[in-house]
Amino acid sequence: MGARSLPRSGSMQFWPRKRAKRIYARVRSWPTVKDNKPLAFIGYKAGMIQLLAVNENKNSHLKGEEIIVPATIIECPPMKFLSVRFYKTINDFAKLQKEIFFKTEKNLSRKIKNPKENTKELEKINLEDHDFIRATVYSQPQKAGFGKKKPEIIEMALGGSKQEQLDFIKQNNDKEIEIGSVFSENQTVDIHAVTKGQGFQGPVKRFGIGLKGHKSEKGRRAPASLGPWVRQQHISYRVAHAGQTGGHQRTENNKQILQILNPSDKPVENIHKYGNVKSNYIILHGSIAGPKKRTIILTAPMRASKKSHKLAII
Repeated sequence: MGARSLPRSGSMQFWPRKRAKRIYARVRSWPTVKDNKPLAFIGYKAGMIQLLAVNENKNSHLKGEEIIVPATIIECPPMKFLSVRFYKTINDFAKLQKEIFFKTEKNLSRKIKNPKENTKELEKINLEDHDFIRATVYSQPQKAGFGKKKPEIIEMALGGSKQEQLDFIKQNNDKEIEIGSVFSENQTVDIHAVTKGQGFQGPVKRFGIGLKGHKSEKGRRAPASLGPWVRQQHISYRVAHAGQTGGHQRTENNKQILQILNPSDKPVENIHKYGNVKSNYIILHGSIAGPKKRTIILTAPMRASKKSHKLAII
């Protein structure tokens, strides 16, 4: 039997390993999309399931066979517009020029002080004075199945030209945004989430280093070497040490939406530690970051992949 290889885990790609500032992610970059529609949606992770599907990938050795597919349910209650923001780029920095607020729901007061509506000022906007437009939206978790009432607020981009974006906001600022109007089945999306927090952990759990031998000195779950002796005062950050584990903001690219469903057509009930799904929901291929009930932000892909899982769900 060959020697077992178990390299240490813990990618150096993410540093420093500190907790996220808030429980839901912040999205800073947006793709350029020609379709005139919102580019993001707020959902809540309900849990994982297994689907039975037929593999329709012609290049797969399992072509035409039934396979088990791991998938994640994300409940997506409708969102509403909070405001529209107009920005101008000055010395390579985006400066907010004007913000116009719309009529809001009662539960928004749990998050912020309800702003005064000034929708009529939309007619006075001159788009030549502004470089780009962003919209702020808020979720309606009271329409989800796990009893939350305090909404999340995010700023998102819209597709299309500036004039098309402004026209879309004028027509829909008093309407609810449904998941089906933003994304479609078999489309890929980017997932922004905060991972499950593990607290302060030692280097064995944090980085997956091996245990030292039973005759070693000064601890068995500590790193054996602290690095070269070139400068004894300095220890490289690459050496595995204890610290914050989990609770980090992470982005996963190109997760495929397998299905967009309505609970009245296909109910999902009694999910462990979640409850019943009451709003429209999507089924994503594979797993995603975070525990159940965690806020998940889905966005249009920054680097859309041409590859997709060709599956026929049974």
